[in-house]
This record gives sequence, C-alpha cells and structure tokens, in this order.
Amino acid sequence: MPDIRQAKILILATDGFEEAELTVPQAKLAEAGATVTVAAPQSRQSKGTIRGWDKTDWGKDVAVDTDLERIDPSAYDSLVLPGGQINPDKLRLEPKALALIKSFVTSGKVVAAICHAPWLLIEVGAAKGRDLTAFSSIRTDVINAGGRWHDKAVVTDQGIVTSRNPGDLDAFCAKIIEEIQEGGHGERQLAA
Repeated sequence: MPDIRQAKILILATDGFEEAELTVPQAKLAEAGATVTVAAPQSRQSKGTIRGWDKTDWGKDVAVDTDLERIDPSAYDSLVLPGGQINPDKLRLEPKALALIKSFVTSGKVVAAICHAPWLLIEVGAAKGRDLTAFSSIRTDVINAGGRWHDKAVVTDQGIVTSRNPGDLDAFCAKIIEEIQEGGHGERQLAA
C-alpha cells in the first residue's frame, strides 16, 4: 500500500476552474503529505498563474508550477481535474491535455474529476461502462457517453474518482487519498 506522504499528485487546470475545486484538494493533499504540482497549458503557464471562478464571478489567481507540455505522466501517482464550467471546456480543446488525461486513465493511476471535469473523461473515452457522478447539469452528457450516473457525493470506479460540486470536497479529497494508498488499479480500456 503506497504512502500518501510519498505520492506525487498533478492538478491540471486553466483559467475558469472553480476556485475551491482546485485550492481545497491542493491544500488537503499537501496537508496529508503529498507533493502537489499545478500544471496549465503553456500559454497560461507563461503568465505564472491561472484565474479561478468563485461561484458567480472571477476569483483568485493560483500559481502554476509547470506547463502541460513539460509533464511526464510517469513521474506522478495521480491526476486531479478541477471543474467549473469554463476550465474543462477549454481543456477539452487542448490535444496535449487530452493525451495526458488518456495516459493517466490507461495506466491505472488514480484520476479524480469533480463538477464539470467529467467532461474531460467523456472526451477521452473513459466514461463508457463506468460508474460516475458529476455536476447535475452534465448528467445527460455522462449517460449519453455510456456512463452510469449516480447522484452521490463521491463515486469510484477502478480508481476513477468523481464528485458533484464544492459541497462534496471533503469526501472527494478523502477518497483520492484512499485510492492512492490502495495502489495501482490495473490498465483501463477506453471507449473507441
């Protein structure tokens, strides 16, 4: 069983992430002893920060540690995908972001997506045949992609952790830690 204090966790985001859905996992996973790195597409990383969305308006900026193009997925144990409407919608147009997410999914590493971030799982073909949750407005998207949607605070399927909204962050973070400590989840298949 891997120790969370040895874990290296990557958070992938860009402008428009729901502020709490990045900052709370970042803080809680770091408090548990993990090394947490925030990555963004190169155009955003060059500015050094990405801007959050705080419920109804722009929120705080968060420092970016590295750009997406420099990420070696083998150096990380887990990937966290914050939600918000804007962030995952922008990331699903980034081929390098999608390639990175696919790499984490197929490797069997823990992948955690909250709120609208399951859009990214749908985009890479990781929803089909899986139990997932998400923000209620994308329930139909999950179902149409072949996922089994559940209205629960946190749902896990072979190390893929999903949650609905910022109200679920405690359960989301606890489940990420638990799944990392369980170890690898074996190679996963993606839908064609």
